[in-house]
Amino acid sequence: MRRLLAALLSALVGATSLLAIGVVGFYVKLERKLPSVDELEQVQLAQPLQVYTRDGKRLAEFGDERRIPIDHRHLPPVLVQAILAAEDSRFFEHPGFDSRGLARAAWELVRTGEPQQGGSTITMQVARNFFLSREKTFLRKAREILLAVRIEQNFSKDEILGLYVNKIFLGGRAYGFGAAAQLYFGRPLEQLDVAEVALLAGLPKAPSRDNPLANRARARERRDYVLGRMHVLGYLDDAAYQRALQYPDTAGRYGFIPELDAPDVAEMARAWAIQRYGDAAYTAGYRIITTIDSAQQISATRALRAGLLAYDRRHGYRGPAARLTPAELADPARRLALLNRLPRPGALQAAVRLTSGDYLLAPTGEVVVPDRIDASRLGRQFQPTAGDVVYLAATEQGWQATQPPEIEGAFVALEPASGAISALVGGYDFQRSKFNRALQAKRQPGSTFKPFLYAAALAKGYTAASVINDAPVAYPANVEGGFWRPENYTDRFYGPTRLREALAHSRNVVAVRLLDAVGVGFTRRYCLRFGFAPDTLPPNLSLALGTASVTPLELAAAYGPIANGGYRISPYWVAQVLDAPGAVVWQSPRVVPCEADCDNVMTADTQPAPRAIPATDAYVLYSMLQDVIVSGTAVRARSLGRPDLAGKTGTTNDERDAWFVGFNPSLLALGWVGFDQPRSLGKGETGARAALPIWMDFMADELPRQPVVAMAVPDGIVSMCIDRHTGLLAQPGAPDSQFEWFSADRLPAAASTSGSQDVASPHPASEATLF
Repeated sequence: MRRLLAALLSALVGATSLLAIGVVGFYVKLERKLPSVDELEQVQLAQPLQVYTRDGKRLAEFGDERRIPIDHRHLPPVLVQAILAAEDSRFFEHPGFDSRGLARAAWELVRTGEPQQGGSTITMQVARNFFLSREKTFLRKAREILLAVRIEQNFSKDEILGLYVNKIFLGGRAYGFGAAAQLYFGRPLEQLDVAEVALLAGLPKAPSRDNPLANRARARERRDYVLGRMHVLGYLDDAAYQRALQYPDTAGRYGFIPELDAPDVAEMARAWAIQRYGDAAYTAGYRIITTIDSAQQISATRALRAGLLAYDRRHGYRGPAARLTPAELADPARRLALLNRLPRPGALQAAVRLTSGDYLLAPTGEVVVPDRIDASRLGRQFQPTAGDVVYLAATEQGWQATQPPEIEGAFVALEPASGAISALVGGYDFQRSKFNRALQAKRQPGSTFKPFLYAAALAKGYTAASVINDAPVAYPANVEGGFWRPENYTDRFYGPTRLREALAHSRNVVAVRLLDAVGVGFTRRYCLRFGFAPDTLPPNLSLALGTASVTPLELAAAYGPIANGGYRISPYWVAQVLDAPGAVVWQSPRVVPCEADCDNVMTADTQPAPRAIPATDAYVLYSMLQDVIVSGTAVRARSLGRPDLAGKTGTTNDERDAWFVGFNPSLLALGWVGFDQPRSLGKGETGARAALPIWMDFMADELPRQPVVAMAVPDGIVSMCIDRHTGLLAQPGAPDSQFEWFSADRLPAAASTSGSQDVASPHPASEATLF
């Protein structure tokens, strides 16, 4: 018996030793394969790309993980309590794993035969979320425990909580409690009520299933469970617990809504970031500060939409947007659901005509009586019947019947001195069409191209007083009849015409004759100075009428030298890039004008703006384009009451495109109107009618914020008295005489060699304009 006991004892000791050796060996082997927890000290949590205006309005976020990191030293106490109540009430007591929790998980394994979720402390969850997969195996659980112990040995409890709070997925692409607070409640964590914090704390168990956007009832059930645990643990007294249970459920999709509507700009910034940083742009937490001015962007969006709607109203009602069947109309829930599925282009609201004659409005279900709707602008064709779906627009005067326009447009505003884009709208509604017409639509500029022809003419020795005969002319061409006979828009001819007058009234025949005299080849080469690509400029006389191919942004930039004194600019929309902590990692180069040898001004933080045309020519062109507003095709803009404005209307053949470009030395803006598939806008839909009102609407908002800025008279410019019919020198005060600007090296000829010759002299500043 003694020998048997000795043998059994020896076997037990041996088995124990072998088991210990096995456990130690398993631990050593497992421990060697564990990742280093030191990585957590330098962990870079994925943060989305954020885009802002220059005055701090958020435009967009891009990236799969939305995250708002919170410093572990600033965690709201109620958040810590809610997390402990929901996930790990003994967090501040255990060494990284909780033996009680593991025992419960082991019992569930014995009882069910399946490994169950549970038993994981907050530290173990941190280990899993940062280093491990979510597979349910004994090996992964062992690694999780060992990693948790290591983490506890290297980090404080507060630091571990910080890692958990910022890493955990909480549904709806929200990672971390900061992002979840913004998503579900639209407020930062520190502003949430305890009931709202409890709802967030209940999400980690099943964030995709239990979040309030997926299952409101389940989210509330989990909230109440967490509140109950907080009550049991003493974090809430009876009164606070009962109040929290009765707290209204306000969760919804609040967060990450843009503070400003500029989706085209946001997409341009995203593309810029991807080109510069690659896919890291989506995760590195970069904040792009654009050049966009939020007030100008709001005005540009509103003005473009109003202008396109105005055009659409002029061309009549096209009929209902949709029609509900009698069965659909009779079912209150179904008819509202169908209405809510319809798009809301340009913030218009869909409404259905009820059998009572009233209108049911989406998305609220508000009923509007016909007397509250102004349908006068759609004309007599607007006669909806029961079941017809129409669109309404909210105005200061009330509801207005309208319809989403088929027409499209674009708007660009920029600073002429630098090229910084202050507003950009690529179309009527980004959700309807993501095609950015301001950046991508290649269209003919029509008469807005004429100033560049006139610039070439000035370089050839012509002046604003040069006279061209506005008379019929025919050029051999491969057209019916064998000759091309250019015509003015008015179908009239005006005889000898000074270039200033011809540009103000956009005389086509003068432009063609001028191009013929200056030379197509020379003009094309000269136009390259304004940034036009050679292959976009046709090598024939049609160039005079604007048959080139340009985008609205390219055309706006081309006007820059006329507005800024002669320097070529490159439009840009990114001003600055910040990293996640807020340090500047990229700054747009400072634009520096240069006369020649621009390489000498090139540095890492500067961008040269080379001289494109002489300052004197820029001033003469600016003065000539002022007359477009004073007495020419854009005379309506005189109502803005600003003497510093200049601009040019443009209309292409068959009225397929309508343009207006207008500016002063501090702000340049352009509006374009046309169909995506080019077709006529309709008789009379010129740049002055379709595009100019958009520009005026924008400027009416913006100009009160800007002082009058007249272009400085450059050296080498003189003012002389001329005969307004011949363009030749005249005596001051003579009948039909006026002053005109000239470059000192290109003075007009005298009308007669007899008599005294006027001496050119700088014109007084008070006579700089012809108002």
